[in-house]
Amino acid sequence: MSNFQDNLFDKIQQKSDVNPDEIYKVADSVKHADFSDEKTVRDLVRRLSRIANKPISKAKEDKIVKSITSSNMPVDMQSLNKMFKK
Repeated sequence: MSNFQDNLFDKIQQKSDVNPDEIYKVADSVKHADFSDEKTVRDLVRRLSRIANKPISKAKEDKIVKSITSSNMPVDMQSLNKMFKK
């Protein structure tokens, strides 16, 4: 891993208390995931919520899952940020 990546993950861990190993595990688990499958997406959303220690409501989880499975996921960071803050 490059020095840049090490520094990036160190900063993520400092700011969010998320272990870089957990990020790698999630990234590895979604390499071949079927994002049209609601169960797969729901499991991923719940896992990310737990890792980040950021509980989300059932309504927000449903909205995120629906957006991803229906391929209506925003592609820019501003839209994504807006969606998660609702």
